[in-house]
Amino acid sequence: MGYGSYSYEAHQAITSSRAGQSATAVFKGTVVDPKMDPKGVKYRESRDSKDNPDSLGIVFALDISGSMASIPVDIATKQLPGFMKLLTDTKVASPQVLFAALTDVTGDGRPLQVGQFETTAELMDRWLTKCSLKGGGDELYELAFHFFARHTAMDCFEKRQRKGYLFMTGDEPSNTTLSGALVKRWLGTDQQDMPLEAVIADVRRTFHPFFIAPDRKRGAGVSAFWTPYLRDSFIVLDDPADTCAAAAGLVALGEGAVSGLAQLEASLTASGNTRAKQVVEALRPWAAANGKA
Repeated sequence: MGYGSYSYEAHQAITSSRAGQSATAVFKGTVVDPKMDPKGVKYRESRDSKDNPDSLGIVFALDISGSMASIPVDIATKQLPGFMKLLTDTKVASPQVLFAALTDVTGDGRPLQVGQFETTAELMDRWLTKCSLKGGGDELYELAFHFFARHTAMDCFEKRQRKGYLFMTGDEPSNTTLSGALVKRWLGTDQQDMPLEAVIADVRRTFHPFFIAPDRKRGAGVSAFWTPYLRDSFIVLDDPADTCAAAAGLVALGEGAVSGLAQLEASLTASGNTRAKQVVEALRPWAAANGKA
């Protein structure tokens, strides 16, 4: 997937039309859309095309349980055009975005919803708002990591050996073992039990994976769990409103589209982001550890 061209103006029109709408008005689904059921999916594909000859796969795997559900709503009503504007302004070539949602397997039996990689504003928004926000806690973060390690195919990696970017939001620890029985149940594939460190090593073959905590309080609560697994790729935000800006900053830094944090802050400010300083500070540990500061 990923055909067509992106229009910032069209994207702004979509999000601004939702001003004042409730979450249920934007996310109407109360059951999982069959097109977002990952069971039996061989691959979600990010492919080059005439319009996008240098595609780059980007995944947002959003924890939509409890208080985390405010993030996809904010992305759909405010944040996403700013994410794409920063990448466009810094000349990141042909980002193709996929939205996935993680929720409670024990509460409503729907642990993962997965859209398609898309380039146009309309299709990105369509998959994002197809997500059903009904759900509780006990997320299977490890199942999502496994899906993207084994069930994505991206030309950026296959043709150019450039990894995609995976941004998982959350405020809980993961299970420390990927259950083969749950993989069979929810994805339909055979898999031995696997420790979480092996799952993350698996996804690192094709993605730069990040786990994004929405604020300092919740980040402090899960830092001891996630830091040993992801090191500097565990990102703690100042505010959930910075989710897309932080993700865009990590892509721009990782792709060399900005030279460092000073240029990133200037680019964020020029794109209209009023929280550029807070975003940059959240990314400083990762930038320092990866020679991007």
